[in-house]
Amino acid sequence: MHRRPGLSARLKLTLSYAGFLALAGALLLAVVWMFLLRYVPDNSRGLLGISPNRYLLVHTFAPAAAVAMLFLLVFGLVGGWILAGRMLAPLTQITAAARMAGNGSLSHRIRMKGRQDEFRELSDAFDSMLEQLESHVAEQQRFAANASHELRTPLAISQALLDIARKDPRRDRGELIERLRAVNTRAIDLTEALLLLSRNDRGNFARESVDLSLVAEEAAETLLRLAEQRGITLDVTGGATRTSGSAELLLRMVTNLVQNAVIHNLPGGGTVTVHTEAHGDTSVLRVANTGRRLPPELVPTLIEPFQRGTERVRTDEHAGVGLGLAIVHSIVRAHDGTLDLVPRPTGGLLVTVRLPGTP
Repeated sequence: MHRRPGLSARLKLTLSYAGFLALAGALLLAVVWMFLLRYVPDNSRGLLGISPNRYLLVHTFAPAAAVAMLFLLVFGLVGGWILAGRMLAPLTQITAAARMAGNGSLSHRIRMKGRQDEFRELSDAFDSMLEQLESHVAEQQRFAANASHELRTPLAISQALLDIARKDPRRDRGELIERLRAVNTRAIDLTEALLLLSRNDRGNFARESVDLSLVAEEAAETLLRLAEQRGITLDVTGGATRTSGSAELLLRMVTNLVQNAVIHNLPGGGTVTVHTEAHGDTSVLRVANTGRRLPPELVPTLIEPFQRGTERVRTDEHAGVGLGLAIVHSIVRAHDGTLDLVPRPTGGLLVTVRLPGTP
C-alpha cells in the first residue's frame, strides 16, 4: 500500500518528550511568578527598603529563565531522541523479521532477549506465527508434491496403455478398456478426495444435529457386504450420541474409518467394532479392528496425506489413494474435534473421535 511520507515514530516521540519537558519548565516558571514575584513590591525602595523591587527581579530573572527554557528544550530533544531510539529498538528487529517473511523467508526468528514486556510479547507472538506459517507452508508444499505425484501415476498408466494399444492393434480391446476404466476410476477417486480435503479445511458447511450412532449404523450397513466378503465380523454398539455438524461429512468420516478397519485387517476371521457413547458435553466414536501389530512410530504418520505405511499397503481393488485417514482428520478438525490413533497390543488399531456434544 502506497502512503504519503510522514514523521517517524522516533521523531514523534522525541518531540513529545521535548514538548512535555518544556511545558513542565514553563509551568514551573509560572508557579515561581505567581507565588514569589507577585508579592515583591513594585517600587524604588523594594521590600522594607532593603530588598530589590519587582522590576529588578524580573529583569534579572527573565534572562536566566529564558536560558533555562532553551536548555530544557535542547535537553528534551537530545534526550528524547536517545530514549525513543532505545524504546523503539525492538520494533526494528520485528520490522526486519516481517520484511524477511514478506520476501519468503519464514525460517527467521526474532528471539528477543530481555524481561517480559509488551515488545517481548509481540516478538514471541510473531515468532509463534512464523513457526505456524512455516509449518503450514511446508505441509502445503509437501501435499502439493504428493498430490502431483499421485495424479501423475494414473495418467502415466493410461498413456502407457494407449501407446501399447496403438502399437499392437490386435491386442484385446476389452482388457484394455477394463484396465483404463480402473485407472480412470482411481484418478476420479483421488481428485474427489483432494477436493473434499480442500473444502474441509475451509470449514464452509451447514451445521445440524447429527446422531453418530445412526451414522455408524448407516456406514456399517453400506460396508457389510465388503466385510462379509473378507470374512470380517462387523459390530455396531452404543446408544444415541449427538453432535453438531454436517451429516454428509460425518458419514464420510465414519465410512472411511470403518472401511479402513475392514480392509487393513486379518485375512480372515477378523473383527471390527464401532462404538458410540456420550460423556458429558463430548460425543465419542470408537472404531477398533484386529490385524497386524503396528509400530508405534508408524501410527502418527497415518493421518498424513498419501501415507499408507509399509505394513498397510494393499494391491487389490481397495488399495485406496492414501487419503482415507487424512480426510477423517480434516473432517474432525473442521468439526472442532480430536482424533486419536492407538495401536492395539494384540494387533490392529483403535481410533477414537471426540466431537462437541449437543443435548
